[in-house]
Amino acid sequence: MHPSLKDTTDDSTGCHPPLKITIATVTYNAGSLIARTIASVEEQDYPFVEHLVIDGNSHDDTLTQIHHYQERNSIAAVQHEVRCLSEPDEGLYDAMNKALREATGDYILFLNAGDTLHSPQTLSAIARVAKQNKMPAVVYGDTDLYNLNGQFVRHRRLAPPPNLTWRSFKNGMLVCHQAFCARLTIARKHPYNLNYRFSADFDWCIRIMRQAARERASLVPVGDVVAHYLDDEGMTKKNHKASLSERFRIMSHHYGLVPTTLRHLWFIVRLKLKK
Repeated sequence: MHPSLKDTTDDSTGCHPPLKITIATVTYNAGSLIARTIASVEEQDYPFVEHLVIDGNSHDDTLTQIHHYQERNSIAAVQHEVRCLSEPDEGLYDAMNKALREATGDYILFLNAGDTLHSPQTLSAIARVAKQNKMPAVVYGDTDLYNLNGQFVRHRRLAPPPNLTWRSFKNGMLVCHQAFCARLTIARKHPYNLNYRFSADFDWCIRIMRQAARERASLVPVGDVVAHYLDDEGMTKKNHKASLSERFRIMSHHYGLVPTTLRHLWFIVRLKLKK
């Protein structure tokens, strides 16, 4: 039996079952990107991992690559659970809600096709921090941006604070979605809001943290980079204005219209002063 990693006891053995982490990857025709994400999960030295791929009925070689991944995993030195559900969906956040329903881990971390984990020890570090802090609501970390060639671009401009609360996101999304590992029992209470097309992850993180505050559950930093985020400039620019508009609505909902408006006015003034 693996050392105690969970706060509930298996009464039949008197031992604690191991803490399992679900990595959820949502795909649709992601054949050109999925290999790098698969490789980063495949190399994790932590054994209690479920890699859950929610595919939107891809027509390229995405599913073939996942099938080969499952074959390799069956004979790997460190075997993980690799599951794939492929069927039509209503878009990214609908697929993420499927992942919340299908996941079997104690924690869930969303890793998009093209994104990668920071190192082979990343999930071991998350599990260790979760154990040491008695199953916090969230274990979070930093994010670096990488390009399509797998080259480091820069550190993410917004950095996670050492003491994160749900009010921290008044200053923007300080923790990237791909570095926000949420306890599944809390995450399932708050599915993604499908009324948001581009920033439902921002809203989701705030609602998870608000729920954590209600339950007096902690938010704990892992103290390292968790994920390498794919810096796809074309997609970012395409949806940038729509995403900002949604984020304003989300912040107004959670923090109030007047405070949000005043804060954004200060952002504009500060930007002009820097010039």
